[in-house]
Amino acid sequence: MHSKVVSISGPAAHTAAIYLARAELKPVLYEGMLANGIAAGGQLTTTTDVENYPGFPKGIGGSELMDAMREQSIRFGTEIITETVSKVDLSKRPFKYWLEYAEDQEPHTADSLIIATGASARRLNLPGEEQYWQSGISACAVCDGAVPIFRNNPITVIGGGDSAAEEAIFLTKYGSKVTVLVRRDKLRASPIMARRLTSNPKVEILYNTVAIEAKGDGKLLKSIVIKNVKTGEIRDLPSNGLFYAVGHEPATALVRKQLDVDQDGYIVTKPGTSYTSVKGVFAAGDVQDRRYRQAVTSAGSGCIAALECERFLAEEEDAGQEHIVEAKKSEVNGVVLPEYKTNPLL
Repeated sequence: MHSKVVSISGPAAHTAAIYLARAELKPVLYEGMLANGIAAGGQLTTTTDVENYPGFPKGIGGSELMDAMREQSIRFGTEIITETVSKVDLSKRPFKYWLEYAEDQEPHTADSLIIATGASARRLNLPGEEQYWQSGISACAVCDGAVPIFRNNPITVIGGGDSAAEEAIFLTKYGSKVTVLVRRDKLRASPIMARRLTSNPKVEILYNTVAIEAKGDGKLLKSIVIKNVKTGEIRDLPSNGLFYAVGHEPATALVRKQLDVDQDGYIVTKPGTSYTSVKGVFAAGDVQDRRYRQAVTSAGSGCIAALECERFLAEEEDAGQEHIVEAKKSEVNGVVLPEYKTNPLL
């Protein structure tokens, strides 16, 4: 399959797709099949209440917001494919890409790519983590919090920021008690989120505390070995659930060896634009934003990527017909009219 534009994953990708579809470029959007362990729609689907996205005075659920973006993308003609792009070749245009489990087949091709793969939750690689991953350990409270193994049982959240506070509060709906492990002696969460967390009667916060091992019965998680980093005390904490909220890793493994990235793996773009180090490849959303990482800035950068991609394709098409244009330049009263160029201010 050959496409004009392929957009990969996330809210930035949906925003880009909406603009590109309205421009009649027939974009294809790969939303991923649990890519990086996250449901289609990206990190926003792990958020319960989005209260700072304009247009929703009462707030909106993250999954609900992503469903609405998806519906809008489809409305204007975006082809959405629930598959994961696992390999790309950016050495020349048209760019080649392969889908997961089909790497040995003929590649798909695209004239342009918008990379909006976002970021995934950072894992701690504790002893026992791999054994009990998805059997008590998770990085998505919204995805997994309602699973029966967590209901009316003790749950632990690791992290001290807004995400940790939000996940812990969400998990109080299901667990008998939620313990939050904070490495430092205070929360990093915003004042409003910290207040909500500390005032919740089902939440206990253990400061200066880290997890050092996950233990279970061989099938399900049953407890966590924790350590007080100041006193050195080590003890078992009964817990049927362990949820990570300790930051994110940009999902750039797909392109890290072909695009310029910074020391932490975020795609480097030309300041104020979505241009990457490869002509015809654009980046939007959290995959290139290490500072803000907000839904609204992600959507805005998706818009920028779409407009710049549209301009790029139009000018490439103009360049391909340059010899025709040169031969057929119009004259009015002896003045040669300028050739068409897309407006750089669009």
